[in-house]
Amino acid sequence: MIDRRRLLMTAAAAGAGLAASGQALARALPGADPVAELNGWMDRVFQDLVMTSPEILTSLGLDKGALAPARSQLDDRSQAKIEADKAKFNRFADELNAIDRSALTGRDAVNYDTVKFFGETVQIGQDFPYGTGNSPYTVYQLGGAYQNIPDFLDSQHQIETAEDAEAYLARLAAFPTALDQETERMLADFAAGAVPPDFVIDKTLLQLANLHDTPAAESIMTTSVERRTSEKGIAGDWAARAERIVAGEIYPALLRQADAFKARRAGAVHDAGVWRLPDGEAWYSYGLRNSTTTTITGEEVHQMGLEQVAELTARADALLRAEGMTQGTVGQRIAAMSQDQRFIYPNTDAGKEQLLADLNLQMQDMQARLPDYFGRIPKSPVEVRRVPVFTEAGAPGGYYQGPALDGSRPGAYYINLRDTAEWPKWTLPTLTYHEASPGHHHQIALQQENDDAPMLLKILGFSAYSEGWGLYAEQLADEMGVYADDPWGQIGYLQSLMFRATRLVVDSGLHHKRWSREQAIRYMVDTLGDQESAVTTEVERYAVWPGQASSYKIGHTEWVRLRENAKAALGDRFDIKGFHDTGLAVGGVPLTVLEEVITDWVAARKA
Repeated sequence: MIDRRRLLMTAAAAGAGLAASGQALARALPGADPVAELNGWMDRVFQDLVMTSPEILTSLGLDKGALAPARSQLDDRSQAKIEADKAKFNRFADELNAIDRSALTGRDAVNYDTVKFFGETVQIGQDFPYGTGNSPYTVYQLGGAYQNIPDFLDSQHQIETAEDAEAYLARLAAFPTALDQETERMLADFAAGAVPPDFVIDKTLLQLANLHDTPAAESIMTTSVERRTSEKGIAGDWAARAERIVAGEIYPALLRQADAFKARRAGAVHDAGVWRLPDGEAWYSYGLRNSTTTTITGEEVHQMGLEQVAELTARADALLRAEGMTQGTVGQRIAAMSQDQRFIYPNTDAGKEQLLADLNLQMQDMQARLPDYFGRIPKSPVEVRRVPVFTEAGAPGGYYQGPALDGSRPGAYYINLRDTAEWPKWTLPTLTYHEASPGHHHQIALQQENDDAPMLLKILGFSAYSEGWGLYAEQLADEMGVYADDPWGQIGYLQSLMFRATRLVVDSGLHHKRWSREQAIRYMVDTLGDQESAVTTEVERYAVWPGQASSYKIGHTEWVRLRENAKAALGDRFDIKGFHDTGLAVGGVPLTVLEEVITDWVAARKA
C-alpha cells in the first residue's frame, strides 16, 4: 500500500520505478534554461514512476483511462528489475548533476536540493548487497508482499464494475509471482549475510501462518471481492474464482516463503542490531541519513535522547503530582494510569467501535480550531480505520495512509485494535493529532493538493520532515488549548513525546551501543510505563528499520528550533499561519532544505 511509510521506503530504494528511462531524461545542453531543464526532468521522472509502478498508480488514483491496464498488474519485484532500475537511477542522477544549480533560486532551488539529497542517499544505499529501502531485510514482520498486497487489494483496488473485479482477480493471480520474487531476493540477502534476528523470523512466520492457515474461503483476499461485488450488484462467481487462486496458487507461494525462513531459523542469532551484519555500522549511518536527513551520528542520537527523556520526565512528574499521583517513578505512575479501568475501553467489538467513534469526535473538534493556525486547510477528508486483523500482530500502533491524488479515496488514519488495553483513553487525543490533523493528514494532503508543486514532489517524502511534523502537530495541539479541561490527556501528550525521545535512546542503543532486544524493552517499559506487549512490537520494529525511529524526535526538534528562531528574529512580525503555510508549502523535504526555506521566509518578512 502506498501509505506514508511505503512512499518513504520507495523513495529510499532505487528499485521502485523512480528512475527515469534513458530516453526520457532531460539533457543539460549548453545555454539551456536550468529552470526549464529541472521542471522537464521532474515531470518526466514522475511519468516514469507512474508508468512503471502499477501499485503506485492505483494508490494515487491514477489507474484510469489509458492507464487502466495497470489495474490488472502488480509491481515487478524481481532482482533483475531492481538491477535495471539501479542503472537507470544512476543515469538519472548524472543528468541532475549536469543542471546548473547556481542558476536556480527560490522554489526551483528547493526542488533541486530535495531531489539531489534523495539521489545521493539512494546511491549510498546501493553499496550494500542486501536489503531494500528502510530495512536491511527484504521480507520481515513489517514488510513484504505477503503483508502489503492483501491489504492493498482490499483497501486501494477499487471495485465498481465487472472489469474492476476481473482486474482484482488478475492481480490475485500475479501475487504468487511477487511472493516468489521476494523469496528469491530474501535468499540473496541471506547469502550476503543479512539474516533477520530469530525473533523477527518468528513474528514473520506467525503472520505468514495467519495468512496461509486461514481457510481460503475466509481469507480477506476472497471475502474482499465477494463483499464488494455483492454491494455493487456485480453478478459473477467472484468468490469461488478468488478462492481457487488463493488455495491453489497463493498459499503454496506463502508456504515456500515460510519454508525458506524455517530453513534459516535454527542458525539465526538473537542480536537485534544492524551492527552484526556485513558493514553494519555503515548501514546504520546510511539509515540515519536516510531517515533523519542529517549527518547525525549514533552517539549524538543517544545523548540527545537521554537529555530529552530527562527533560520530559520532569515535566510529566509535575503534571502527575498535580493530579495527586506522587508515589513511584514517572514510568510506574503512568503504568498505574494504563491499568486504571476507568480509562480502558472493553476489549470487545462494541468497545472498539466506541473507541473509533470517540476518535472521530476528536477529529471534528480539531477541524474547528485549524483556521486560527493555518491559512491553508486540506480539502481531502480523513477517515479512522482499524489495522487489518491479519496484520495487527506485528503492525505499528497507528499509521496514516494518504488520499488518492484524484480525490477518489480519502486519507485514512489506522489504529491497531488487537487489544484495547494498549490504548487507554488518555493516549488517544495526541495520537489523533499526530496521524490526522494537524499532523500527517494535514501535511500530506496539503502536499498533494499543492497546484504549484511538480507531481514528483507531491508524492516524495522524508521521514524526518513528516514524522517531525507529526510530533510538532502534537505540541501545537497542546498550544491550541485542547487539554485545557483534560489534564489526563495532557499527561498522555507528554508521554507521547517521552515515547519518541526513548526511541532515540533505543534506536541508537540497538544499532550503535549494541543493546539486546530485552535491554531495549526493559528500558522503554521502565521509562514509559507502557505495556510490555506494545513495547515489544515497537522494539522489534526498530530492529528492522535502523534509524527510522530517530527521525521523529530529530524532526520535531528541528521544526521547533526553526519556529523559535523565526520568532526571535521577527518579534511582532512573526505570523504563526505564515510559518506553518511556508513550511508545509514545500511538501516533504530534507531538514537541511526546510531550514533554507524558513530562513528565506524570515528574511522576506524582515524586508
